[in-house]
Amino acid sequence: MALTLYVDTARWRAHHKHVQEQFPGLVPVCKGNGYGFGHERLAEEATRLGSDVLAVGTTYEAARIKDFFGGDLLVLTPYRRGEEPVPLPDRVIRSVSSVDGVYGLVGARVVIEVMSSMKRHGISEQDLPQLHTAIENVRLEGFAIHLPLDRTDGSDAVEEVIGWMDRLRAARLPLHTMFVSHLKAEELARLQQQFPQTRFRARIGTRLWLGDHEATEYRGAILDVTRVSKGDRFGYRQQKAASDGYLVVVAGGTSHGVGLEAPKALHGVMPRAKGVARAGLATVNRNLSPFVWGGKQRWFAEPPHMQVSILFVPSDAPEPKVGEELVAHLRHTTTQFDRLVDR
Repeated sequence: MALTLYVDTARWRAHHKHVQEQFPGLVPVCKGNGYGFGHERLAEEATRLGSDVLAVGTTYEAARIKDFFGGDLLVLTPYRRGEEPVPLPDRVIRSVSSVDGVYGLVGARVVIEVMSSMKRHGISEQDLPQLHTAIENVRLEGFAIHLPLDRTDGSDAVEEVIGWMDRLRAARLPLHTMFVSHLKAEELARLQQQFPQTRFRARIGTRLWLGDHEATEYRGAILDVTRVSKGDRFGYRQQKAASDGYLVVVAGGTSHGVGLEAPKALHGVMPRAKGVARAGLATVNRNLSPFVWGGKQRWFAEPPHMQVSILFVPSDAPEPKVGEELVAHLRHTTTQFDRLVDR
């Protein structure tokens, strides 16, 4: 009995090909928990796509993935002097976001990140004159820019990239390759048309692996069902059942990521009001689970355990049976499955 990730493999892979066709030179991204699929599986899918480069988050991820992917590995986290050395093959490319970082990677293959409106990390326009000397002792694979997802100020993503292309060109730095993130297909095409001598390569993870929501589904198997009456005590804290119904033990607990949720950016009055309402219910131990039964998301009977969750299903719902599965609305990037089934 397990928490299972079911994958409509043909549909999933058809989506990969569609994204690849939209973004020529696509660099797949495999970081974190492998977007819910695992590093080994995504390395296999990147190979199937014919990718020559796979982007990973850290040097530690590169060390794990190198045995599953035969092409180049681009580490997205910028190099910092004094970081723990991790043995890596020459086909690993390091990202750098400072002139000092370039000087610290003599002989290495590097991609230099420029500072975007994200203001996360990257070299500044004032750093450019110092790069001429710094890049003489590295193998420059290109520059990169990581753009924000939302542009609430009405600014244009393409214009931001063009601004940096003009700065790099004015500084007489090589512009053979520019790695970009969070551009639309038509925006990438505009840039390629304006700068035909530069190869633009989109680094894509979420849109590639998770863009077709109907291609994947989590399901938790029912392990036990116990009928309870109003007032019956149950669970670790011996709470009372609020009404007649069933306590349903389902595969999927905190070790799988159930009950864990990444913070969300809320826009508008209604989403904020719902957030406040959920917080209010949580103070009285009312938390909605990600599991669906009888067409409705069901409440946790108590906080999820390490490997299972206990749900309360009211008596007016269909009676759950051991061995049946409940659909679970889980976030791929925070979920660890017991098994993956291709179908």
